[in-house]
Amino acid sequence: MTPDLTGRRALVTGGGRGIGRACARRLASQGARVVVADIDEEAAKATAADIGGIPLVADLADLPSLQGLGSDVDILVNNAGVQHVAPVHEFPPETFAHIMRLMVEAPFRLVRNALPGMYERGWGRIVNISSVHGLRASPYKAAYVTAKHALEGLSKVIALEGAPHGVTSNCVCPAYVRTPLVEDQIADQARVHGMAPESVTSEILLARSAVKRLIEPVDVAELVAYLCAPQAAMMTGASLSMDGGWTAQ
Repeated sequence: MTPDLTGRRALVTGGGRGIGRACARRLASQGARVVVADIDEEAAKATAADIGGIPLVADLADLPSLQGLGSDVDILVNNAGVQHVAPVHEFPPETFAHIMRLMVEAPFRLVRNALPGMYERGWGRIVNISSVHGLRASPYKAAYVTAKHALEGLSKVIALEGAPHGVTSNCVCPAYVRTPLVEDQIADQARVHGMAPESVTSEILLARSAVKRLIEPVDVAELVAYLCAPQAAMMTGASLSMDGGWTAQ
């Protein structure tokens, strides 16, 4: 399927690297004008230059700075996120609060900004990059698991409210994707468990996956592109697993 997004304006958060970069490239390849938002200025500019998009340097955890951001978009991909690995009793409260701001409050505010325009135009696509951890929990990831579960709930509420206005809202739930965030997580898990990084990948990250490989960012971007297509108008309120069989068990 080749979705035609000509004339559509998209905002991809965390668009400078990893899944966000792959999504930005895929949407642009189908005609969308993509705003690449990232806290890393160099990454945002590089991706935007690559796809003919618009770079936007933004710290999404700085909530007041989000006023009006995304108010003119037809497509919003909430992708930005971070990870911190620690037992609950040692988890820094300030880190927990930061992850909630970045991965729950920021998507809420961006959607809130975008919906009036989408409603007026009678068309909109909101894709939330959730995770298998939006459906399942793992130890040592209190903030990430909490944030992704919250994002799942928010997405479903948006789907119900947006349906009469031609706006869909869905979650994509990948397992471990070959991204800088996962590479950092492998290093963190190696430290916590006293293991070699390659052992973390095979024995921890892929232990519950029937397909024993990391997901590639372009795989996720293909699913995101479908959800943004006109043909996906009946896909809303869904949480689509891309986890190599993890949640089938």
